[in-house]
This record gives sequence, C-alpha cells and structure tokens, in this order.
Amino acid sequence: MIKPLPEDAPQTGAFYTPGQYTPDQSVGYLMRKVLSSILSQADTQLAPHDVTYVQYLPLYKLLCGNCNTVAALSRELEIDPGAITRALDRLEAKGLVQRERSTADRRVVHLALTDEGRAVAAKVPGVLAEVLNGHLSDFKPAEWQQMLHLLQRMVTNGEALRHASGKAAS
Repeated sequence: MIKPLPEDAPQTGAFYTPGQYTPDQSVGYLMRKVLSSILSQADTQLAPHDVTYVQYLPLYKLLCGNCNTVAALSRELEIDPGAITRALDRLEAKGLVQRERSTADRRVVHLALTDEGRAVAAKVPGVLAEVLNGHLSDFKPAEWQQMLHLLQRMVTNGEALRHASGKAAS
C-alpha cells in the first residue's frame, strides 16, 4: 500500500532519507519485484520451448538483427560476456544457435539462429506482450503512457549519473 507523502516532502530531489527508508516505498525494490514477476511468468510460458529468460534474450536480439557477436550481445543486454557465452553454449547444444568464425578476422565469432532458433525466437514477443499486458491489466492507457514516460526519465537520469561518475573517476 502506498503511503501518502508527508506535507514537508520535497518537491524535487531527495525523496528518500536514511532514517525513513523502507523497502516497500523503494522504487528500486518495487521495480525489482515487478521484473522478477515478469521474468517468472515469461519463463513459465517459454518452458514448453525449453528456453529461459537468460536464453531468450539473446535469441530475440539475434532475431532482430541488432547483434551477431558475443561482445555485441553483452553490450546490448548489459550482461557479462561469460554469462552470454554460457547461455549461447546451451542454445547451441539445443540446436537453436550456431557459431561461425569470421573469415575477415578469425578472432571474431558470428552468431546465427538456426531455423528452429528463429521459430522459438519468433514466439518471444507474443509471450512478453501477454505477460506485460497481464501485469498492466487494470491500468488505463494514460497510466501506461505515464509509467513509460516516468521510467524513461529514470533511465535518462541514471545515464546522466553514470556519465557524471565516469567523468569524476577520470
């Protein structure tokens, strides 16, 4: 249950204070709980296709054509290259992905979906749409748009913080 803001709450900026911080009022904690629920539901729906969240992310990115190397997937998904490699090992063993060494640079290994991999990856958008729509079932369109806008602002703020801390470290 969301508690009303105290009358002396800031208009912008410092919404949290150490002495009054509680997880049930934490944006980060609540986003993590929502994400955990979304991933759990998606995993359940993709289980008949023998893929998990960690596996369907690279499958879908390969289908979209955004990435075709481990390094590109790692950057795009913000996942450790080792974890991507392990997921790709499992996908390759299932016959969903194949690796092809570059003829231009032997250090580079390109990734490609097999026909079966394309078929499984094509199911991901429908599953995610169903799961997300379930989580948004009692939202009005304006509320959904507002939430998207607010989350995009948080992403922008986070990128600005990351950029600022990167400059400070230099």
